[in-house]
Amino acid sequence: MNPYILATLLLGLGLGTTITFASSHWLLAWMGLEINTLAIIPLMSQRHHPRAVEATTKYFLAQATGAATLLFASTTNAWLTGQWDIHQMAHPLPVTIITLALALKIGLAPLHVWLPEVLQGLDLTTGLVLSTWQKLAPFALLLQIQPANSPLLIMLGLASTLIGGWGGLNQTQLRKILAYSSIAHLGWMILVLQFSPTLTLLALLVYILMTSSTFLVFKLSESTNINMLATSWAKAPALTSLAPLVLLSLGGLPPLTGFMPKWLILQELTKQGLAPAATLAAFTALLSLYFYLRLTYAMTLTISPNNLVGSAPWRLQSSQLTLPLATLTVGSITLLPLAPTVLAVFTP
Repeated sequence: MNPYILATLLLGLGLGTTITFASSHWLLAWMGLEINTLAIIPLMSQRHHPRAVEATTKYFLAQATGAATLLFASTTNAWLTGQWDIHQMAHPLPVTIITLALALKIGLAPLHVWLPEVLQGLDLTTGLVLSTWQKLAPFALLLQIQPANSPLLIMLGLASTLIGGWGGLNQTQLRKILAYSSIAHLGWMILVLQFSPTLTLLALLVYILMTSSTFLVFKLSESTNINMLATSWAKAPALTSLAPLVLLSLGGLPPLTGFMPKWLILQELTKQGLAPAATLAAFTALLSLYFYLRLTYAMTLTISPNNLVGSAPWRLQSSQLTLPLATLTVGSITLLPLAPTVLAVFTP
């Protein structure tokens, strides 16, 4: 792609998210979401592969449906209450519709069906953008409306953690596994949204850190399915020895970074008298942990019989940037001891 066009699209991507962040009016927030969607669509279809075009079409239809529903709900709210302000969402009907519209945009179960199919059709770099940056704008709106005493959020959260864990069990494609991982993590964030928005924000930031590291690991090893992970030892031995820790951190295993948000969310749910929901969420985390263990086993305890014999690829200079990967990997593994400091920063 022409670098000027690429720069324009990335600028549009950042501009759309920034407009949504800064808006207090529903029309402006909707406009930011639309700019965001229109900017990423050429990035998704730039390979001109039929699978990429199919994924782009599915993504566009899902996002357009979510944006249209959000516009309808905000118009309904203005009709019922006379308010266009995001913080003045008083009527339960538009709040419920907007929550469902934003759930569709970020891929919460049971509105998740488009996400694994779309992510499977993209390359790892665009998939990384879709899994991280594209979640920010809808989450900003969810954090602002903060629907209180909403059983809908609890149901969406539990359904997402369950389906995100269950759906990833029989997958062999890494991008689909990461899609179900995304659904499960979003469920944890939504569970605690109405009780502690700062905790949701913390979970989102930790998720972005770990997922970015995982995508970059797979990109460096050029792996798209579980069998291809077996060639990682020959390509990057040092990274292959650290990658299982990143994957287990995604699963929330102590003493790694990913344990911090799950631990704090379970604590908050228990404080709010939702011990059954916390117990079910903890059990669904075991499902996710299982398929992360599958990836760990395939990456570290198996070696492909087709490795190059003459020269090990890891001896050759890599053309990819490794500094972001190194920084994100270390952060994904070692931040748990800083939990008191992180809590002090996020606690108002």
